[in-house]
Amino acid sequence: MSAPELPAWLKAIYPFEPKRFDTGRGGLSYVDEGTGDEAVVMVHGNPTWSFYYRNLVLGLRRNIRCIVPDHIGCGLSDKPQDFNYTLGEHIRNLRLLLDSLNLRKIHLIVHDWGGPIGLGAALAKPDQLGRVVILNTAAFADTVVPWRIRLCRAPVVGEWLVRGLNGFAGPATWMSVTRPLTPDVRRGFLYPYNNWGNRIATHRFVVDIPSGKGSASDRALAEVESKLGLLRDRPVRILWGGQDFCFNRHYYNRWKALLPAAQSDYFENAGHYVLEDAEQECLREIQGFLG
Repeated sequence: MSAPELPAWLKAIYPFEPKRFDTGRGGLSYVDEGTGDEAVVMVHGNPTWSFYYRNLVLGLRRNIRCIVPDHIGCGLSDKPQDFNYTLGEHIRNLRLLLDSLNLRKIHLIVHDWGGPIGLGAALAKPDQLGRVVILNTAAFADTVVPWRIRLCRAPVVGEWLVRGLNGFAGPATWMSVTRPLTPDVRRGFLYPYNNWGNRIATHRFVVDIPSGKGSASDRALAEVESKLGLLRDRPVRILWGGQDFCFNRHYYNRWKALLPAAQSDYFENAGHYVLEDAEQECLREIQGFLG
């Protein structure tokens, strides 16, 4: 399996040659820059892809190996229409990828859905886990779901909005930032999600938000949450965008209560895409934190 050829405008801001990993249920694309058996693994959420971490990779790869996967259905990975797009399946795929790379140690950076996926995969083998950076995410059950997200998961109309009108990934390019994206960066975020079929994961992620009703993803999230106490024995850095309408201060405070020893920065004027709005501050803090 070969990675798709990228247009020149995208290569200029995403200058990587992604690799491919066969999950058995589709080809998973991932960036692998730098060398060594110790790596920082960056896990994206919805509706982003490895593109979200492009500037972190460019800033870190000289000093540490950087591995950034695209979940199945996202980014440059395959987008099968018959895949079971649930939290447990995404955790399984990431764990398979990490095992295939024979890493001695991994550090973790997680954002949005990357929180439960990345922590679910990493805490399955906690002895391998080093430092953890948490960016606007949750990995615990909660009942706070904004109305804009509830609308996108509504039967029939939600799928039509998300897959037909790109009503999730599209608005995210302006709702998730406080500093407008450049035209090419906006195009980069949307590049993989250009038609009904390619937006399947964007919709399924929204539908899969755990609801507390005993679904498979409720159970998968409960398992991740049960292991979060292990993070108290790890160095953890929290970097948070304060203008996030979804992962708001409520979630930041929950992380602070769960991990009181974690260092944290709350960027009052940054949005959900905190790496876009506070790019230089985040890069500086992460570089220092990874040492």
